[in-house]
Amino acid sequence: MTGSADSPTFTLAYVPGVMPAKWVGIWNERRPDVPLTLLQITAAEAPDVLRDGRADAGLVRLPVDRTVFSAIPLYTETTVVVVPKDHLVTAADEVTLADLADEVVFHPLDDVLGWEQPPGEPGFERPATTEDAVELVAAGVGILYVPQSLARLHHRKDLTYRPVTDAPQSSVALSWPEEATTDLVEDFIGIVRGRTVNSTRGRRPQPEAEKTPGKAARQSGGRAAGQTSGKTAGRTGGKGRAGTAKSGGTRRTGRPRRRS
Repeated sequence: MTGSADSPTFTLAYVPGVMPAKWVGIWNERRPDVPLTLLQITAAEAPDVLRDGRADAGLVRLPVDRTVFSAIPLYTETTVVVVPKDHLVTAADEVTLADLADEVVFHPLDDVLGWEQPPGEPGFERPATTEDAVELVAAGVGILYVPQSLARLHHRKDLTYRPVTDAPQSSVALSWPEEATTDLVEDFIGIVRGRTVNSTRGRRPQPEAEKTPGKAARQSGGRAAGQTSGKTAGRTGGKGRAGTAKSGGTRRTGRPRRRS
């Protein structure tokens, strides 16, 4: 978590399947003065880790408790079915849940798709983790539905996967306790939202006058001179028009006289 005011740090939690390297690299370029520490956690641990302050923010899976946490959705993953390489579904590029209705489906306790019960025949047990469920799939006794990043994380040479077009999906978000929206959290928000280092939407933008006082002063002086010159020209032009009117022998001011 954030250190002292003299030596601040930033701790970013992340759940399995999430790859934070891109954002961490940008952080290190922009904030070399603030070390960033990565903390890998399970999806179930995320709320407690953020609430207890063990991390300043986290790359977590939705949903989160919006009464406690703020969240910025980042992306939604494709759901895939993990099967042995010689499974019949490997002949297709993608499948539906109906295609797998007769399969034995494992439902790990750390499932992140929010199933109450996945369609298909329930496995003989609920594996404790997704990794355990993958081992059972490799044994040829069932299949498994997971976000694509988890299929890649637990990749085995004897297994493959196919997208499931109508399965629930998992979304990843940047989340943090709403009451702990610090300047460092705002900095990381700017990074994940793709803001440039000079973006005015970042925290505490520096006024232009502070960035280049000489230039700002010249611009300010120029504007003042231009405004004064314009006003003077307007007044001069006005008098010129009045003089021209008089020289023509016609008065254009005052009320016309009544004829008797």
